[in-house]
Amino acid sequence: MGWKSVNLEIELRKNREKNPLFNQHLEVIKKHLELEISKDEQIKKRLLTNHSQEKINRLNFDELDLDRIFHQEHIKSICTTYRLRFLPSFYYKKRLPQEVLIKIKALEQQHQTELNAYKIMAPASWFKLRNADDPLLFVPLGNGYYYLVHKWGNDLNAFRKLLMWPLKSLENFLLLLAAVSLLMGNLISLVIFDTGIDFFKTGILSLFIFKWIVGLALFYGFKMGKNFNSAVWDSTYFNA
Repeated sequence: MGWKSVNLEIELRKNREKNPLFNQHLEVIKKHLELEISKDEQIKKRLLTNHSQEKINRLNFDELDLDRIFHQEHIKSICTTYRLRFLPSFYYKKRLPQEVLIKIKALEQQHQTELNAYKIMAPASWFKLRNADDPLLFVPLGNGYYYLVHKWGNDLNAFRKLLMWPLKSLENFLLLLAAVSLLMGNLISLVIFDTGIDFFKTGILSLFIFKWIVGLALFYGFKMGKNFNSAVWDSTYFNA
């Protein structure tokens, strides 16, 4: 006599029918899920709301993780160094992961409040901006302070800081152009002057090259509407 195969799905159903209270539990689970879905939709709506004025979130200071509190100047410094934007979540165009909603719900339950006026730190390409690599979600606490709710995605490329250094400020940009001009002046001098490098002639040549490069850079910058990191970290315009 052979052994019959066992259908695990059927066995599960038989086991479930042995518990008469299961249907009541199902109703409780259904209501719980509906409530959670409703909360998620409310949070998404607040995340996509364009607040004309920044609201202050009243959180219980004793319940806050002090390591997650940052001043606006700290945020501005990082945005300026890595050429990031710090903008209302309304402008964020990528899909928010479910873990963000979980973090928000947990924080709201802990402080018995609804969070508003969310802001996100991320590269400009991650926002839908008007014409003129690692997001972090913040809520304002007032007086220029923000609370970090959640960080998701991958870390920034380690070379981004180096690549964005010339765009951090006008001074950095001019220093780079001066170094490039001096290098080009020396290379041209080695090719043109047979007797070796003439420092006076090399200096004059480097100066002319510097003026030429600065002129091109300014022309490109004005034409494309570009600006330095310190001026665009909180701009809602993409061509900045």
